[in-house]
Amino acid sequence: MLGYDVVEHGKPLQARLRETPVPKGREAVLRVTHAGLCHSDIHLWKGYYDLGGGKRASLSDRGLFPPFTLGHESLGIVVAVGEDVSDVTVGERRLVFPWLACGACWACDRGRTDLCAKQRTIGLATPGGFATHILVPDARYLVDVEGIDDAFAATLACSGVSSYAAVNKLPALEATDYVAVIGCGGVGLTAISILRARGIERIIACDVADDKLKAASAQGAMLTLRTDRDHAAQALSELAQGMVGGVLDFVGIPSTLQLAYGALRKGGTYVLCGLHGGEAAIALPPMVQRSLSLVGSFVGTLAELEETVALAKARKLAALPIRTCAADQINNALTDLDEGHVVGRTVLDFTGVAA
Repeated sequence: MLGYDVVEHGKPLQARLRETPVPKGREAVLRVTHAGLCHSDIHLWKGYYDLGGGKRASLSDRGLFPPFTLGHESLGIVVAVGEDVSDVTVGERRLVFPWLACGACWACDRGRTDLCAKQRTIGLATPGGFATHILVPDARYLVDVEGIDDAFAATLACSGVSSYAAVNKLPALEATDYVAVIGCGGVGLTAISILRARGIERIIACDVADDKLKAASAQGAMLTLRTDRDHAAQALSELAQGMVGGVLDFVGIPSTLQLAYGALRKGGTYVLCGLHGGEAAIALPPMVQRSLSLVGSFVGTLAELEETVALAKARKLAALPIRTCAADQINNALTDLDEGHVVGRTVLDFTGVAA
């Protein structure tokens, strides 16, 4: 098999040949056809997350060192299964759920595998989808996406389920409430579509790029706002007539926190999903006096992915703009994503790569 691996952080990925895995027990091997690029891949490629103030959370601090194969939005054809697999058949097309949990802790017992302290990610802890083949530790992590476009289906494993989980963390909204979506990249655009599928129409898309705001309008946002303007929080509140009941932040930098904090109505909820990084200071008394809720949201559960896929199968999700490129263009695609040139999502096509 062939994979495109991080050999040195921040340097171009390198094509490397290795033995195709042979599945055992509940394992399955897929021939990858499509693999989505996520902004998390940029952090992992560079080897760290920005904690602000010159501090970093490095992969090396967690005992993770190159080489490794990234890619956690993986779609492919099952080519081999272990002796204990009976629920998946060779030849079937499946999407890989990449967020593996221990299955034995309090969070897993309650179905909240996203809160598992021992969670492992396919595409970091184990080799991911930037390769012709991928080994999945248990066939139960394979999701049927029959009837969904290949490239769009691949994005559901992260862009889809992460936005679905973030939307799930919003409380019941008032009829006059607006939801602000900050960051209209792939995850933000998917969130707009999921909000619309939930019957929420009062959506304000917030970004610093006109092309992304245009895409957000096409996705179903009622209003848009350029947030690189003066007094953006006031402008957001005025657009919503003082009724910003929820904010979904898919950027996650100090200025987006301040935007949400300044615009939310009393009792509003801020859901932070973005990982661009940094640190921020907020005044604590107003948070209490305004009864604000600040909630973190990281990926989602297998059940939430299955629910996201069900929405897509029912044609209730509008496919976001997707640029498909040949897998051997992966380094150009990473650079474009890192520099903010991508509207929607980029998906790598592995069908032309010899295995």
